[in-house]
Amino acid sequence: MIARDRFSFADLELWLDDNHVTEIECLVPDLTGVARGKILPRKKFTEDRGMRLPEAVVAMGVTGEFPEEGPYYDVIKPTDRDMHLRPDPTTVRIVPWATDPTAQVIHDCYDREGLLVPFAPRSVLRHVCDLYAARGWDPVVAPELEFYLVARNTDPDVPLKPPVGRSGRSETSRQAYSIDAVNEFDPLFEDVYAYCEKMELNVDTLIHEVGAGQMEINFFHAHPLGLADEVFLFKRTVREAALRHDMFATFMAKPIAGEPGSAMHVHQSVVDKITGRNIFSNPDFTPSKEFYWYIGGLQKYIPAAMALFAPYVNSYRRLVRSNAAPINIQWGTDNRTVGIRSPVAGAAARRVENRVIGADANPYVALAATLACGYLGMVNQIEPSPECKGDAYLGDFELPRSLGEALGLLREGKELAAALGEQFVTVYTEVKEIEYAEFMKVISPWEREHLLLHV
Repeated sequence: MIARDRFSFADLELWLDDNHVTEIECLVPDLTGVARGKILPRKKFTEDRGMRLPEAVVAMGVTGEFPEEGPYYDVIKPTDRDMHLRPDPTTVRIVPWATDPTAQVIHDCYDREGLLVPFAPRSVLRHVCDLYAARGWDPVVAPELEFYLVARNTDPDVPLKPPVGRSGRSETSRQAYSIDAVNEFDPLFEDVYAYCEKMELNVDTLIHEVGAGQMEINFFHAHPLGLADEVFLFKRTVREAALRHDMFATFMAKPIAGEPGSAMHVHQSVVDKITGRNIFSNPDFTPSKEFYWYIGGLQKYIPAAMALFAPYVNSYRRLVRSNAAPINIQWGTDNRTVGIRSPVAGAAARRVENRVIGADANPYVALAATLACGYLGMVNQIEPSPECKGDAYLGDFELPRSLGEALGLLREGKELAAALGEQFVTVYTEVKEIEYAEFMKVISPWEREHLLLHV
């Protein structure tokens, strides 16, 4: 059988035949990670091998708003031109919850000249991976994705609560790594694993995290583009499975006050394309200069990349002192108080873990950004600070404290913008400014409680 990562269009057609597929979900991840696109009959998909959508579809915020003036229009013309979508055969998977045999295929976005649309999330990650390839390197990543299960809630003014499990009770205390707490939701997770198996998603370990109703799923290490696709599809899968069990699954960074936030920790290393050797280790098994330069790059550029790692106003509620989330860009070995951790591992598995990224981040954008930081560190030979061997929470905040501050740093980060693509950074920051302005129109319960009669 042909490996999925080598699928051609001919292999794709055979796969569709073997699975008796009658409909195709043509998916495009937008800046927020939402699946946009169209559903086509199998025959039309085969005949057309692609479709068109307005370019702005992948360049809007979580509220669905578009900037109506400014630099955004220097990239996306007011003519509302089309982009041409081409299916990536390697991404085809069954939709396990569909009634009729249905496949889903992720598409890449091209302009009419045949070039990748530079602000489409998948294009950005492809571009960064190409930077590595030009140096003879292959980046390798392994995300750890946290999320909450919450009781169904249709009123955004009502705080979220943990769902009711098999026992008929909701969690009232933190159950980190509890097997029994995971088993409370056995019927749900049996569906999740069954869906993942049918979709050939390479999920590894499931654990109960610190928060009430908070879970974590780990992915096997692989090439960044394929894993970003898997995270994108996994989020859809868990949300769908949760709905079928009368609960919600949320990847908000901080959905419940007083509980820990949800992260997407990303383990990353780099392999030499010719030798297959992990370049983070020397032949004598000691850490290489590239290992330290990679860390140096993360330390230098993470602050400028924060709007990509923490993309919403809610994201910054996760980053609080001594609450299982980093506030710094220190690094250390087997130290979870730092933003950049090096797990204990043998020479072949030596890697760096970026603990700053939130679960709410677009996986394509987040992986592109963290790999770009490390790439710049290696290319520019940036030395890291001395290793932190103590409690990094005792130090100062070293990360932006709000989306507004983070957007300012991203706009000023010229080297990072060059690595990610200047057009992408322009579109992204303009869209996020619109979101931030929308948020500032909302008066929160805290303001009414503490300011209404006291100021």
